[in-house]
Amino acid sequence: MRRSFIIAAVLVLFSLSGLAQTINEPFYKVKYDTKADPAAELQKVVAVAKQTGKNILLDVGGEWCSWCHRLDSFFETNKDVSEFLLTNYVPLKINMSPENKNEKFLSQFPEIEGYPHLFVLDSNGKLLHSQETGALEEGKGHSHDKVLTFLREWAPKTLAN
Repeated sequence: MRRSFIIAAVLVLFSLSGLAQTINEPFYKVKYDTKADPAAELQKVVAVAKQTGKNILLDVGGEWCSWCHRLDSFFETNKDVSEFLLTNYVPLKINMSPENKNEKFLSQFPEIEGYPHLFVLDSNGKLLHSQETGALEEGKGHSHDKVLTFLREWAPKTLAN
């Protein structure tokens, strides 16, 4: 009996440590999860957004998408933009791939013509803006000024710097 309890406790600790790593991982390092339930994930994000007064930034793309990885790299190397995003938004990656197109979930939003695609939602989950990311590009990457201007424009007015 005691051995079973110890094994169960160890398994709980391992699962909690994995959860902590996921929570603490920078948003730009989180992968597009083909198995995630975007509706359930959005409910969790809405709860956080309501508590913090932040807007929600949905990043729709996939691991197959080179420009999605470029956007992640942009946020990783432009800490001021990442900090602004995290101060004003709760980010959530939504997978769209051949393995899981999340058609039912994405059908509630405007049509997406290219990836990555960004949707800004208010803290209640209501769509505020649909952003094609090609307009934020510059050369073979993303423009610091264009991305920051976009984020500032759609940030909640009570939080925006």
